Amino acid sequence: QVELVESGGGSVQAGGSLRLSCEARGPVFGFNAMGWYRQAPGNQRELVAIVDSGGHYTYGNFVKGRFTISRANAKVMVTLEMNSLTPEDTAVYYCNGDFVLPSKIRYDYWGRGTQVTVSS
Repeated sequence: QVELVESGGGSVQAGGSLRLSCEARGPVFGFNAMGWYRQAPGNQRELVAIVDSGGHYTYGNFVKGRFTISRANAKVMVTLEMNSLTPEDTAVYYCNGDFVLPSKIRYDYWGRGTQVTVSS
């Protein structure tokens, strides 16, 4: 089994920055995509940022240049740098990984989520 281990998050004032990291631990044979989604109370889960195996980056429309996702070379890991945070960014952030296992079966994994709270 593959486990997504999330770190980072927490509380920050508006205008501040936070970093989220997510590492996949387990038998990842192939990497399709990995990134972050978020869900605020009463809202649907939405894409924050994702990187695919071709090195293409996709960001949610609300990001507007404030966030940057990067992929590590030696590990199956992504980091999300979030700047100029606003209270509207308050949500639980979930790591997502689209991998192929040694069995050649493709699986979609989710982390447990990490809380990001931005105060005004």
